[in-house]
Amino acid sequence: MSQDSVLYEKEGRVVTWTINRPDIRNAVSAPEVVARFEEIAEMVAKDHDVSCVILTGAGTAFSSGGDVKNMAERAPEMQKAPFATRHWYREGIQRIPLALDKVEVPIIAAVNGHAIGAGCDLAMMCDIRIAADSAQFGEVFVNLGIIPGDGGSWYLPRLVGRSKAFEMTFTGDVIDAEEAKEIGLISHIVPFDDLMDAARKMATKISRKPPEALRMTKRLLKESEFQRLDTALEMAAGMQALAQATKDHQEAANAFVEKRRPEFKGE
Repeated sequence: MSQDSVLYEKEGRVVTWTINRPDIRNAVSAPEVVARFEEIAEMVAKDHDVSCVILTGAGTAFSSGGDVKNMAERAPEMQKAPFATRHWYREGIQRIPLALDKVEVPIIAAVNGHAIGAGCDLAMMCDIRIAADSAQFGEVFVNLGIIPGDGGSWYLPRLVGRSKAFEMTFTGDVIDAEEAKEIGLISHIVPFDDLMDAARKMATKISRKPPEALRMTKRLLKESEFQRLDTALEMAAGMQALAQATKDHQEAANAFVEKRRPEFKGE
């Protein structure tokens, strides 16, 4: 496995993942990239000193998604063995959304350029998206005669609504950052040179919150999206009981009364 395919850097309680394949616009479909995402997701899971992740791309592209040149070379083989292709997706790029879904801390996508196809889907796998003003987004699979095979059909309607998701997927059009913000695909637009500073500022702000409460809050938000109200309330009651038993909760309450900044220790 190549650790250079996705770089892992930790500063304080914030980890930055950088897709490091600028020569092919940070394509993510290669086996070594998939395996690396699983590895770094597991690293975050085991490190409770991490409270936030930033995901970005090296160079001027966030991710071009799949390697189209490789697709063209593999096309004759795939035409002869469709079941093998299905297995290739299951054991390949589909492992990325499953790995990121298990990350308990917030993930911020710092979209520094084109997020196309699986690259667009990768940005959607994150919890918050901040984009450079030069960023572009496209659910372009239909342009290649294929379908969103790595989770786009699941993420996109939840973020932008059914109608806009259908439009983007059926037309294969690429949209700019302004339109992406207008439809709710991203939260903020900043100049390219300010992107990482903006992402780090938000990540640092998040990382200062009580670590265990932060992880439980993300889990509650994700689970509540698919549950009945009474089930979500029951889950919230259980998590609240755990949260209020922490020393960090006591510290937060004391700091509020004493009008000082709290110091959280993840306890």
